[in-house]
Amino acid sequence: MTHTQDNARTWLITGASSGFGASFTRAALAAGDAVVAAVRRPETMAELAAEYPERLTVVTLDVRDEAQCRAAVDAAVAAYGHIDVLVNNAGYGTVGALEETSEAELRDAMEVMFFAPMRLTRLVLPPMRRRRSGTIVQVTSMGGLLAYAGFGTYCAAKGALEQASEALAAEGAPLGIRVLIVEPGAFRTEFNGAVRASAPIADYDGTVGAVREQLVANAGKQPGDPEKAARALLATLDLPDPPLRLALGDDAASAIRGKLASVAADLDATADVGTGSAINFA
Repeated sequence: MTHTQDNARTWLITGASSGFGASFTRAALAAGDAVVAAVRRPETMAELAAEYPERLTVVTLDVRDEAQCRAAVDAAVAAYGHIDVLVNNAGYGTVGALEETSEAELRDAMEVMFFAPMRLTRLVLPPMRRRRSGTIVQVTSMGGLLAYAGFGTYCAAKGALEQASEALAAEGAPLGIRVLIVEPGAFRTEFNGAVRASAPIADYDGTVGAVREQLVANAGKQPGDPEKAARALLATLDLPDPPLRLALGDDAASAIRGKLASVAADLDATADVGTGSAINFA
């Protein structure tokens, strides 16, 4: 849907210079909306900013920096009056067995992909509450609902964001605030090439080592098109009653269905011992 001046939205998108963030930014601008693109290197947005001088504002943001987060939100309000859609997209991939992962690596992943989105979310919630309007888009992953060997740290951060966002959706709905959790599968972004790998331990070569090799081999060959993902996001936001979750890609939908089936099978397998009278205290 192309928006007119009367129904144009204002977006704040983190990680807007590459990957999904870049695709979301271009799609929102093409729809007639205004975008505040929050990036670590503003010069990467110069060409697009010149193309949309009145509807694209670029701000410097390392999401780890609380002051920069506040400044980004303030810049969006100063430029366009309010924020209709916050897209917490900034992040990076990690690969490594949990034993291989250092405390610093684990903490940084949680900082960037959980604490930072929560910080920005809390910053935009007060004005959204006052307006009784707004949408918060949390870009997680199919790994927000399931995990594979080698991706424990990444999936833990995304899973934490999923759970907090599910609670936020229940809290915000009576106040006119919507939440959309976006769960991509494998898409042709810079993700694989920028994955941070922990120092390997030989005993994990058969599990995590294979994952590392697959990431390198599949770089640039992923089935998903990020431009189609952006169109799917906008189409979902335009629904009168959008869902809480948007899985992107056949692989994501299939993997999530498989996880749900696995959980159901576990419940069935332990029904007698897990819910028997010996367990219940009522």
